[in-house]
Amino acid sequence: MDHFADRLRAAPQSRLQRSAAAEALGLAREFALRTQRVEDPSGEPREMPDAGMFAAADQITVAAHDLALVLKNEEELAEAVTLVAEAQKRAGV
Repeated sequence: MDHFADRLRAAPQSRLQRSAAAEALGLAREFALRTQRVEDPSGEPREMPDAGMFAAADQITVAAHDLALVLKNEEELAEAVTLVAEAQKRAGV
């Protein structure tokens, strides 16, 4: 995940505008949702706001670290790693 975030930070604005920032935000939102489901299963999930394309790398970093704190086993970790790899590939960074 840190590699993906670093690649986003280094990406040109044109790449971020095409799809990279949207992919990163989608991943951050998915990670935030998964974290919320563990921390408060009966609570109403809140959507991570779109803080802009230049904040996307920071958003996935924060969301991924929050998720890492609540993961219960290796299977959940492997699934999160797969989600990062897929998002990075779609983002083209």
